[in-house]
Amino acid sequence: MKSVTVSIDVPQTPEQVYDFLDVMAHHERFTNHYLTDWRYSGPGHGIGSRATVTAALGGTKTDVTIEVVEADAPRRIVERNVSAAGRRLAHGTYAIEPLRTGGSHISFTYTWVRAPLADRLLAPVVRVTMRRANRTVMRRLATELARHVSTADS
Repeated sequence: MKSVTVSIDVPQTPEQVYDFLDVMAHHERFTNHYLTDWRYSGPGHGIGSRATVTAALGGTKTDVTIEVVEADAPRRIVERNVSAAGRRLAHGTYAIEPLRTGGSHISFTYTWVRAPLADRLLAPVVRVTMRRANRTVMRRLATELARHVSTADS
């Protein structure tokens, strides 16, 4: 299946964005519109930090285990996502680039490594659903970054 990428520009520096995204518990704040019942394990940040969540998309619910498997501060975080009883394996990659005018360009790419037959048969619908959900994620991430950074600066 083709990957799905969404992005947004924010006024925060790449270091501020990375520091926020590096903490697994922060992800709940901007993804809880479709990822609920967060259960954390491993370290709170960095490689090995994990969460198991319930994903509700497209009228179905499934548990997903999310684990950070790569981290390159302040540029990139890669998560491995396992769901559908191991039949779905994907990577979610946050890429953070500085903007010439200040701030950061954040992109999130969801790449399927392995997908159940139903996902593959409905790939166009699955991709549209994921793109829509992750566009909302990016808007909510921008809002949460602004709150987090203004609170940290106070």
